[in-house]
Amino acid sequence: MKIMLTGIQSTGTPHLGNILGVIIPSINIANNNSKFSSFIFVADLHSLTQIKNVKEIKENTYKIVAAWLSFGLNTENSLLYRQSDVSEVTELAWYFNCFFPYKRLTLSHSFKKGIKNHIKMNVGLFTYPILMAADILLYNAETVPVGKDQLQHIEIARRIASCFNKKIGKKLFILPNPFLQTEIVSSIPGIDGQKMSKSKKNCINIFSSDKILKKQIMSIHTDNKSLKEKKDPDKDFIMSLYRLVASIDEVDEMRKKYIKGGYGYFEAKIALYECIIKKFSKEREKFSFFIKNKPFLDRILFLGAKKAKNIAFERLNDIRKALNFNLS
Repeated sequence: MKIMLTGIQSTGTPHLGNILGVIIPSINIANNNSKFSSFIFVADLHSLTQIKNVKEIKENTYKIVAAWLSFGLNTENSLLYRQSDVSEVTELAWYFNCFFPYKRLTLSHSFKKGIKNHIKMNVGLFTYPILMAADILLYNAETVPVGKDQLQHIEIARRIASCFNKKIGKKLFILPNPFLQTEIVSSIPGIDGQKMSKSKKNCINIFSSDKILKKQIMSIHTDNKSLKEKKDPDKDFIMSLYRLVASIDEVDEMRKKYIKGGYGYFEAKIALYECIIKKFSKEREKFSFFIKNKPFLDRILFLGAKKAKNIAFERLNDIRKALNFNLS
């Protein structure tokens, strides 16, 4: 059976981009495709590159698990676990670190972007792609749902797998393949028009209160055209988001209003707000329930980690033997 693996950093509540781009597509694979065994993890170790407050990371972990469960992830068919609960991944990452060329890692997009933007780089941020490769290759995941910005990291994982297979003389690692999101979903705009991102603070959080959610949506950037003027529905951030959550008929109706004129951005934002409230009403209610029941979330994470760790332990022993480095 093929393995699908995906993870989300515990840097905050999953935003609309995470939900449409990662959570919903991954759940569709996990719940409805018998060809896949699904591994879904909270990347709390990765989060340490940005957040140093462990208590904050723990709270964010609960929010992420609650989001996955709210959208219907069947934990009977998949493993939902916390990255740090499977220590084997960090040992494997160390092996990869010791064999992967330093100069090649400096070509990583994330590293070059950090240098360009004068971000204070730490070693964890620099070796981020190596830990991601360990996450994937530890379980021999064949399918990894990602956006275009993560493609290079999959290529690094493939390169590592190929090099180790060649070094060992057998196919110890399966080469992972990216499961690309659609172009529309992979570039979901935030309230400022740039790709939605927690680090840019331009997110729409569907799990926030009605008041905060409305404030986020009302903050979406628009041009300065008046109520009476005609508007371009193909160059508008409100319409871009509305297309992702509304029905075809609703989108077509709003599009006609834009082109006709006499329809303001305020009305469009209210329509988007009401659509999100209606579309995700059950998920919002479930999320609130799960957040109030953290012992239940702890139990889900414990059971998921127990299964994942058993698999990881056996896999790591095989890798150690192949490297003539068996410590068990």
